[in-house]
Parts: sequence; C-alpha cells; structure tokens
Amino acid sequence: NFMSQLNKLLGVLGLTTLLFSCAHKLTEFERTKLPRKKTPELIRVLDSLSHQKPQFFYTKIATDYSDTNRSISFKTSIRLVKDSAVNALITYAKIPIINSIITTDSVTIVNKREKCYITQSLSYIKENFGIEFNYANLEELILGLPVAYDTNQKYFQIHDPYTYIISSHKKKILRKIDRLDKLEKLADKLSEKDDVLIKYLLSDSLKDIKGIQIESPFDSTRIQVEYLERMEIQGYSIPQKVSIVITSPRNQIRMLLDYDKVEIDEPQPLILIIPEGYEKCD
Repeated sequence: NFMSQLNKLLGVLGLTTLLFSCAHKLTEFERTKLPRKKTPELIRVLDSLSHQKPQFFYTKIATDYSDTNRSISFKTSIRLVKDSAVNALITYAKIPIINSIITTDSVTIVNKREKCYITQSLSYIKENFGIEFNYANLEELILGLPVAYDTNQKYFQIHDPYTYIISSHKKKILRKIDRLDKLEKLADKLSEKDDVLIKYLLSDSLKDIKGIQIESPFDSTRIQVEYLERMEIQGYSIPQKVSIVITSPRNQIRMLLDYDKVEIDEPQPLILIIPEGYEKCD
C-alpha cells in the first residue's frame, strides 16, 4: 500500500544520507598532506608578507558585529595612509554616524548621533575593546598581513600535516593555553617580554596569511582572525571576507567583514571635522 511504499522510500533516503555523510567524513580524513617545509623558509615568507603594504589604501567594508550586549550591521569606509593614519567612516542605513582618525599615537572619534567627540591616546582601544594594538597592528589587520610580526624575534614551526603554522612560542608552551582557565596560571610563569603568544597560519600556496591566533595570558584575551576569502589587486593579496572573534573575561566580540570597492595607491583625503557646538563625550 501507499504507506508501505512511503516507508521504504524514506528508508532508502535515510540510508543514502547516511552513506553520503560517512563518505563526506572519510573525504575530510583523507585530505592531501602538504609538502614539508623548513622553518626558515616559512619565516622568510612571513617576513616578505610583512613588507607588502601599499602607500595608500581604500575600501568599503560591510560589517556584521555582535558582542554580549548587542548585534548590529553597518558599513565602514576605510582610507589608509601607510605608517601614518587610518580614517574610518561608519554609516548605518546610509547615514554617517561615526567618523574617526587613528594615528600612530592617538584616536579621535566624532559621534554624529550624540553630537560629541573623543580625543585619546591609543590606550583607548585597549580600554574599550580589550585589545592592546599599536597603530602598525591596525594596518596589518586591515591589509591582511602578519599582525605584530617582529624580525628581531625568534619563531618556531608547529608541525601540522595540513597547515603551515609559525608560532612565537614552542608547542609545549602553546599546549598549556588550550583552555582559557589555564591562562591565569600561565601568566605567572611568563616574563613581560612573553606577554603575547601568536600563531600565524599560512595559505597552502604560501602567498598570504589565512589565519592568526593571538593569546594574551596576562588579561585572558584571545583573538582569532580568519581570512576566509582574498582577492588579488595590483599584485597585493587583499582580504575579501574576514572573521574576527575576540574573547575576554568581560566580553566576546564577533565580526564578519566583507570588503568591496578596493583601491590601491590612489591618494584620498583623510577628513575629520569636529562641528562647532560638539562637546566631549561622557
């Protein structure tokens, strides 16, 4: 009868789904291993990438942002002058609401909704987002470069058959911070110069960075950056879709960035005006 035939059909579909699922999992386990590379070769790649900064950079970024208190989508126009300043204009529903300029030593923000402004040192970023970034780190993050890479520091390869990983610390140290509740204990063992632990995940082609993991044991902060898609423009590998997750004891921030209308080495004015009558934000 009809119900009997239907049950048989559903059984066949269920079996097919199960077999497909098993085949899919098998495929995942049978990924092709990458050719082994020596550590100095991978470090040379990082060093080369760290210098690939255009003099001028412009893009529009559609951003999905959420934290423990809110969720919002907005667009940001980024204008960057190498080693000098970043101008970020945030619009919501096509209306400019925040304009800002971040320089090598200061942050200036104009809040058009509240008709007020903020002028602070770069410590403002740490105080409000839990991230101790300097200006160079901000440029590196926007451009998809190895954040906080230091030519004077020693780096180590974390051997993984499917990913090229270079780390600021040896594997035995990294193993101790697999769980956030160990960070506080680890902080007591690290000296001040070791306050940040970084892993760089290189693309299979060794042409760019596909991910960055940053741990700060002293304040229990973790940052995970994934460059999901990239585009090549004028010889530069530019991020196209980026996922950023920032976890700290007081907050978790998630951002999904979608780059559009990228322009390289075309000078654009950095404009920030504090209108008459605006007061300092509370």
